[in-house]
Amino acid sequence: MKVPFVNLGLQYKNYKTKIIKAFDRISSKGNYILGKDLLKFEKDFAKFCGTRYAIGLGNGSDAISFSLLSLNIGKGDEVIIPANSFVATAWTVANTGAKIVYADVNNDLNIDPISVKKLITKKTKAIIPVHLTGKICDIDELIYIAKQNKIHLIEDSAQSVGAEYKNKKSGSFGITGCFSLHPLKNLHVHGDGGILTTNDKTIYEYINKIRNHGLKNRDECEFWGYNSRLDNIQAAIASIKLKSINKINNRFRKIARMYNNELKTYIEVPIDDDNRNSIFHRYIIKYSKRDKLKNYLEKKGIETKINYPIPLHKQEASKKISFKKKSLINTERLSKEILSLPIYYEMTDKQVEYVIRQIKNFFKKNLI
Repeated sequence: MKVPFVNLGLQYKNYKTKIIKAFDRISSKGNYILGKDLLKFEKDFAKFCGTRYAIGLGNGSDAISFSLLSLNIGKGDEVIIPANSFVATAWTVANTGAKIVYADVNNDLNIDPISVKKLITKKTKAIIPVHLTGKICDIDELIYIAKQNKIHLIEDSAQSVGAEYKNKKSGSFGITGCFSLHPLKNLHVHGDGGILTTNDKTIYEYINKIRNHGLKNRDECEFWGYNSRLDNIQAAIASIKLKSINKINNRFRKIARMYNNELKTYIEVPIDDDNRNSIFHRYIIKYSKRDKLKNYLEKKGIETKINYPIPLHKQEASKKISFKKKSLINTERLSKEILSLPIYYEMTDKQVEYVIRQIKNFFKKNLI
């Protein structure tokens, strides 16, 4: 049996008729940019997240970049981010001119509040926690730290559309929530896309302009901005899928429970506590001999990934950033143990059972 890591073509088949209908409707009118479909998606997404505003953007990275710019964060400032994340969390900070400060992570792969506390200086202007794998981080502690030090909290919610903590959704805790609609996300469009949430009217109005060249109307430019707009066709696709997002997320959760129940005696599996309702955008196990297991599964037709094999502080782009190696011990250890198993809405129970069976066989055959 073959089990790919993802299968985007299958999802398209489920929505094909609705997507073609929306494409034809929008194309017939020729209304591609900043139209009614985008406004509808923004309104619906804000309601879904429990925020006052949502703004569609060209990608999730711009959501972080524009958040920083809206808060006047730049040269001479410091921004704390986890050392375990995708590179976009880092370069968005660097491109403002601010200094990246890497914090260590907990065993759940999310930023460690204790590490954050130790890194705060007079120059610290923001913390960007990443709700990695669709699990909301220790957000109460981070909100407290941010308030105590009068610094901003920007959520990198790229992997966590619909994830909850104490019945509040991702993207509703910080000054902004930054989401990616990239094809590998649980809510995705057909290409790049992003959306930002906020309750702050000033930030909302600023980002509405900065995403559209800095224009305050068709002919007047208030400041030099960017061209980063989620187009109407992509917004329509996102709206179609948003209606099914709870169903999609619940399927992810069911697969995660199947993995957990069968594999917890063999490897370390991700587990929620009572306050969290994660979406398991990535199902990441931990095993000290990860590479052996990965190679074995590959031979059995099971595709896996490592998110992420090279921590941010070890990337070549980080060579000019100073940090204490001992302060990132957990991040370095986990990077050698983590392995992402296939998990997606269209994955069948038979495929899940096959992955489970092969992992058990790996241990039964004493291949460790």
